[in-house]
Order: sequence, then structure tokens, then C-alpha cells
Amino acid sequence: MSFYSRLFVALSPAAFVSAALTTAMLCFAPAAFADRTAADDESHIDDPRVQHRSYTFEPTGESIPYAIFVPSSYDPKGTEALPLLVSLHGLGRSYDWLMGYHGLLDQAEESGYAVVTPLGYIREGWFGSRPAEDPQDGVYSEQDVMNVLELVRDELRIDSDRIFLWGHSMGGGGTYHIAAKHPDVFAGLGVAAPAPAISAPMDEILDKIAHLPIFILQGDQDDLVPVFATRTWVAGMAARGMQHLYVEIEGGDHSLLISQDAANMQKFVDFFNIVGHK
Repeated sequence: MSFYSRLFVALSPAAFVSAALTTAMLCFAPAAFADRTAADDESHIDDPRVQHRSYTFEPTGESIPYAIFVPSSYDPKGTEALPLLVSLHGLGRSYDWLMGYHGLLDQAEESGYAVVTPLGYIREGWFGSRPAEDPQDGVYSEQDVMNVLELVRDELRIDSDRIFLWGHSMGGGGTYHIAAKHPDVFAGLGVAAPAPAISAPMDEILDKIAHLPIFILQGDQDDLVPVFATRTWVAGMAARGMQHLYVEIEGGDHSLLISQDAANMQKFVDFFNIVGHK
């Protein structure tokens, strides 16, 4: 089954109306998770600015990859600390996939951000945000993200008040989940076409991240994440008085509106620049 086939959900008109008013019909049915394979460790971005790394995942002894970008302005012997963008990929994508999003590295260079892209243990781990055929895969997926964050903080001088978490599709669902589990780590959040689970406890999650500014990008022609689903979450943010900015792209799809649109990618970087510190 293809990547898009695994994601697609067909909603009847009656279900559409009901789901628009509740959080019960969010996004996609749970996916089955496979054991780790060689494909989980594949990389796709050949850019000299991207450093491909790996580390030993203690629970299993496996070598898990991640990728990092460090702006040229960083002086290893200096004193200035870097802001960090922790970036979570979509379903089935390689761990370095977001490094190829149009504009991201140029914008990170210009604004002085380090960028890190964890795998999440496997390509379809959902960063712990969804039930798994093997529940341990989801646990490991979330743990991998937090491990990689600590590795970067150990290697580089990272400003602990300027760590931002963002993700696309599956990574957006992972952003909601991980931020709710670790609400004191991040200074701000971003989600593009976010895909939380149908069963995700929206109210509980939003209560836990209500103090965090968040940027939301959604296409109104997205056939994988129905626009009403994202609007429901945004309405929940507004009801809580959260500092949030919602941009809905007329005619926007699920993927290309962010992966191949530098102007939309810039919106995330600009938002993080504006919200600044914790």
C-alpha cells in the first residue's frame, strides 16, 4: 500500500458534519508499525550543510540516525548560544527529509538557527502520538526525539529558552504529543497539516501546551488532513486564549504547500523569531 493510501480517509457527509463539531473524527485510522528495517536508516538529502549522525539507542543497542544543520555564524569556541529547531518528518519519510524543504536551511542560516531532524526510531513511529501494533515502537519513537535533543544540547551551545518544536503531517501530530509530554522544554511550536490521532485527547493536550505560542499552517484542499479537523484544534486554542497564529492556504494541498514553498516555510521561522524566548 502506498504512502498516500495509508494516510487517506474517506468521510461520508454525515461524518463530516459531526466531526466538524467534535474532536472525535480527527484525521486518520491508526497505522500498523513494522519492525526496524534497513529503509529506516536511509537518508535522502545530499547537501554539504547537513551533517548525518548516529548514536547507540540504549534500550536496544541499535544505531539510530539523525541529521543536524549548524549555521556558519556559530563559533565553537565562542559564548553565544544557538536557538534550535527540532523538526519532525511526515509518515514514511527519511529522517533527514525536512532538511530538503525549500528555504529551510537558507532561512535557518540567515536567522542563526541550528536544525535537527530525528528519525523517531522508525519511519512510521508517529513520535509516540498514535497506538502501534507493537506499542514499544511508539515509546521508542518519542524517546528517540528526546535523546537526539539531548545529544545536540551536549554537542552545541543551545539556548535552553529558544528550543522550538515543529513538524509536518505525522510530525505535526508528534509535535502536539511531545510538547504535551514535555511542556517545559520548548519555547514555541509549529505544525503544518498536523495529523493527530482520531483518539487524541485534544482538550488535555491543549491544556498542557496552553502557555506555548504555536503557528499552524493548513491547506483548505488537503485530502489527507481535512481542514475542519485543524480548524477544530485552532478553535480549541482560541477558546483557551492561546497565543496562536493560524494560516489557511486557499487551494493548499497536504505536502507541497510546505515542502516546496519557501514562503510558507519562512512563516514558521518568522513566527519563532517573533515569539523569541520562553
